Amino acid sequence: MAYTMVDLCWKLSVCFFCCHVVSGRVKREGHYVAAVYEHESILNPNPTALVDRQSALELMGRNLDIYEQQVVAAARQGAQIIVFPEDGIHGFNFTRSSIYPYLDFVLYSHSVKWNPCREPYLFNDTEVLQRLSCMALKNKIFLVANLGTKQPCEHTDPHCPSDGRYQFNTNVAFNDDGALVATYRKHNLYFEYAFDTPPEPDYKLFDTPFAGKFGMFTCFDILFFEPAVNLIRQYNLKQVVYPTAWMNQLPLLSAVEFQQAFATAFNINILAANIHHPTLGMTGSGIYTPVKSFIYHNMEGYGGKLIVAEIPVITTDYKTNLESNERFRENLHHSCKTFTSAPMDDQVCFKEEQEMPGRVSEKGNEQLPPLFYAEMMYDNFTFVPVWGEKGELQVCANTLCCYLNYRRAVLTDELYALGVFDGLHTVHGTYYVQACALVKCGGLSFSTCGQEVTDATALIDFQLWGNMSTPYIFPLLLTSGITLDFADHMGWKNNHYFISKNRTSSGLLTAALYGRWYEKD
Repeated sequence: MAYTMVDLCWKLSVCFFCCHVVSGRVKREGHYVAAVYEHESILNPNPTALVDRQSALELMGRNLDIYEQQVVAAARQGAQIIVFPEDGIHGFNFTRSSIYPYLDFVLYSHSVKWNPCREPYLFNDTEVLQRLSCMALKNKIFLVANLGTKQPCEHTDPHCPSDGRYQFNTNVAFNDDGALVATYRKHNLYFEYAFDTPPEPDYKLFDTPFAGKFGMFTCFDILFFEPAVNLIRQYNLKQVVYPTAWMNQLPLLSAVEFQQAFATAFNINILAANIHHPTLGMTGSGIYTPVKSFIYHNMEGYGGKLIVAEIPVITTDYKTNLESNERFRENLHHSCKTFTSAPMDDQVCFKEEQEMPGRVSEKGNEQLPPLFYAEMMYDNFTFVPVWGEKGELQVCANTLCCYLNYRRAVLTDELYALGVFDGLHTVHGTYYVQACALVKCGGLSFSTCGQEVTDATALIDFQLWGNMSTPYIFPLLLTSGITLDFADHMGWKNNHYFISKNRTSSGLLTAALYGRWYEKD
């Protein structure tokens, strides 16, 4: 049959279009399709009991069956990479002995190239790796998962445990042909007595044809310089995969809140998969860019959740519109001009014309809101109440002073407070924090400030800034129902870091600058 030129061009254009469509999803140039799965894992009801390898494989096989279903579903939606959570295959709360039957063998060697699905005979005790590899191969998708692994060691190794083996909390990455392309051993263990800390931090990354290099780390690692921050800086990474089993802690460290803050702070994409066990406070997964997120947080329902989204490839010259604008630069130090020269002890300033009950200033002609102290995130924060329709506040602790300009569209019967902490956090981990935080209190009394709150109605315009001593500032902006909002502007100005927002999308829960001073850990 002869074709006219018009017919031929039309058919070629249809073919070209179809080449860019995968399962109904059009991939835009400079973008890729990612998937993360929040998994409600099937757990061993008695994780400290000793079982044989076959029993362990049966339990893990039930979780892997769910993984396989989700890989198929993600691939049908055009996903090019999928990430599963920490502890999703084997569970948690094991002892060193009881977890042993659940461990796969992994050879930590850059020189050995291995495809577990195609070459299952190379190593013993690799059944889980083989299944994951075959999922990636059959569905032509990059796959990242977390499992427990073992590695024998000699007693000549000064770090070798007394039982002659290492046991690691391990992330593995497979390419779309099923080849094992990266392994990462978790460095910052969170009360995980079944596992060993690797002798040196792993800096692990893998290459993809659709988004370049990805780095990976796990859960608690995100709060520390090694290896997460050093990995990103050293390799100039812009894409990160992040399996986690994160227990939410409001108001500053809910999973989606900090995952987004990390992506924004480092101007990267993060594919974060959390475990789903609401009774343990565990939920919160997402696909994050510096300026947009696709999240799942559900403390009520049960079952897993697959998130699939198309996002831009972040490159080294990628820019956002969060740079400081001229209006803010002009107004940043307009009010409370004596702040930066004031002594670094606890103090507050407020607009002179605003009449508020509280302490009287040295001038005697302005009344200031009272300082108070309350525990937040297990730390002793210094607070000042945020009263009235609008105002300007300052509160200091140690070397850190925090400043707030605010205006409310409508006054509500909700108490907010501006808090500061500059010190070593010592509960559930030891690390140095500098934090300026505007938070909704749990009630109307000062003692409720710092409590976990999930709902709010107040819409607040604000500018929050502080004289942070660390360059590592994570901007938090959490709104009612554990949803995320994005700042209008943020950045450094006159040795202060600031975040500003005109009218949050819903009631404000937390607006904070969470600084990590790694050198003082």
